[in-house]
Amino acid sequence: MENALALILGGIGLGLMVGMPGVGSAMGLVISGSTAIGALKKRPDAFGTLLVASVLPSTQGIYGFVSFFFYQAYMKPELTLLQGAVMLGAGIMVGLAGLVSAIYQGKVCASSAAAIGSGHNTLVPGLVMAALPEFYAILSLVAAILMTGLMG
Repeated sequence: MENALALILGGIGLGLMVGMPGVGSAMGLVISGSTAIGALKKRPDAFGTLLVASVLPSTQGIYGFVSFFFYQAYMKPELTLLQGAVMLGAGIMVGLAGLVSAIYQGKVCASSAAAIGSGHNTLVPGLVMAALPEFYAILSLVAAILMTGLMG
């Protein structure tokens, strides 16, 4: 019975660490991409710049998948309750950080894209500002990797 609970906790953790950052990335990309499309109406020549300004929220989904890669090997019938709990904790941590940071990063990227559409050269400052919320998704990935040390 304990093993079944461990596998359930581990499975939920794996799902959260991939699903939530993926959802956040999709939402962030819609936020930034929609604004970039609007900016293209004003500056059709700025497609490349606007593309760069709007794709950054996709990285959180990648971080979730990288976390999954580190943990999926532990999903075996002999998974312990402690290991399942660690996987769940890592999934919640990476999932929430990825979800929220990608959405807000999308908003920062959208602001940069709107400014680019208005003729301002805000690509580099926008990327710097957009990297700030992403930093917390990176921290959660690093913490999840470090937590694999608890997996035995």
